Amino acid sequence: MNPRRLRLELKPSPLLAAALVVAHGAAAACLLVAVPGSAGALAATALAALGIIAARSRALLKGRGAVRALELDGPGLTVCLANGKRFAGEVAARRYVSRLVVIVSLKENARRRRRTLLVTPDMVGGDAFRRLRVWALWGRLPAVAAKQLSA
Repeated sequence: MNPRRLRLELKPSPLLAAALVVAHGAAAACLLVAVPGSAGALAATALAALGIIAARSRALLKGRGAVRALELDGPGLTVCLANGKRFAGEVAARRYVSRLVVIVSLKENARRRRRTLLVTPDMVGGDAFRRLRVWALWGRLPAVAAKQLSA
C-alpha cells in the first residue's frame, strides 16, 4: 500500500445520528413555541422529520447517495457512494478540523455540485481519523519513515 494514498471505509455513526435528531428536535420545539397553532405544529413536525431523514442518510449511511468511502491521494479526494458511483472532488480551501470532527467542502468536478463531508472518529477508527485530520489540515498524508515500518 502506498503510504501517500489512503482509502477510508466509512461506518455508520449512531452518535452523530443521535446528535442530528436531538438538534432538529430542539429546533422543532423552539419553532413550536415561537409559532403557535397548527402552522407551528406542522412546521415543527416537518423539521423533526427532516432531522430523522438527515440522520438516516448522513450519519447512518442508509441513502443511495450516502458516502461510503473516501480515497485520499495527495491533495486529491475521490468519493465513493453507496450506489456504486465515484467522483473526484475539488477540495475547498476552508475546512474545519478538530479532535471530534473533520468537515471538508468539495465541488464535484463533473456536475459542478457542492457537497460537504462530515466525518467523526467512530466512522473511520482512531489511526485513520488522525491521518484524515492531517490530510485535511495540510493537504497531504503523513509520511512514515522506513525504519518505523520495519519495527
